[in-house]
Amino acid sequence: MLNTAAALAMFWTMAFSGSGEPQPYDAVVAIETAAMETAAAAESSLDASALSAEQAELMARDPDWRASARLYHAGGGGATGNDSLGCRPIAMRTVAVDPRVIPRRTKLFIRETVGLRLSDGTVHDGYWYASDTGGAIKGAKIDLYTGHGRGSMRQAMNLNMKTLTIADAGDFDGCPPAWETASN
Repeated sequence: MLNTAAALAMFWTMAFSGSGEPQPYDAVVAIETAAMETAAAAESSLDASALSAEQAELMARDPDWRASARLYHAGGGGATGNDSLGCRPIAMRTVAVDPRVIPRRTKLFIRETVGLRLSDGTVHDGYWYASDTGGAIKGAKIDLYTGHGRGSMRQAMNLNMKTLTIADAGDFDGCPPAWETASN
């Protein structure tokens, strides 16, 4: 996997190759784009054998929704207290939705989050729970709850402002499950 520093070093080396002369802008943009695509592909590559049968089926079928994602967190002007079901939000599991589009109490499978490396070293299984709503969540938008503090958003920042593909993985009763039991 390429990290940002390695990509920048590669870009710099290619942009100012052996002759010390600057390269044409189009060539530099093409090299930078290729490096970013390679890095993104390496980071998002997922071993299909690691998926459960249910996850593989949800990955293969057409999505039920496409929604523009935003991130939110607790503290510092983010979420406070309980979600709209009266439950404590679960980091990297709770989703705020427009209930006219995605019903509350829907277990969601968001493809783009499968394999996402979380801050504690675990890997996301793609399951989220529509248990919150928000005043700014109108139409095909969702808010992904990342945890406490602005730093919690770092692990999911590449999802912010992106259109995500979402499958309906069923319903849930009560509050969203904790991490230990969420994908069961």
